[in-house]
Amino acid sequence: MAKDRQRSRQTRSRRVRYKIRQVAGGRLRLSVFRSTKQIYAQIIDDSKGETLVSASTLEREVREQVKYGGNIAAAAHVGARLAAKAKEANITRVVFDRGGFLYHGRTKALADAAREGGLEF
Repeated sequence: MAKDRQRSRQTRSRRVRYKIRQVAGGRLRLSVFRSTKQIYAQIIDDSKGETLVSASTLEREVREQVKYGGNIAAAAHVGARLAAKAKEANITRVVFDRGGFLYHGRTKALADAAREGGLEF
């Protein structure tokens, strides 16, 4: 069951990434990965293949503010922190890669917080 679920997510992720490549227009990609206990987000430059900015619930500043990394409040903190780091790096426009995860719950909370922090997607 778990392998089927993981394989399905990877298939969705490939499909989403293919669509993103078609419409990105050279923009950077905001990629999200969530596990049961943590959530991770990073802004990637696909042309160079490098991560420019990242944030996760494992960072000390986020861990001090939230007790548990696997809920909506933690995802919102990560989104806000990522937007702040992106603003420091002069990044404003990205394309959102949900990574095969459905756009609700923690994924949506991270995206909304990043938008409120100044990222456009």
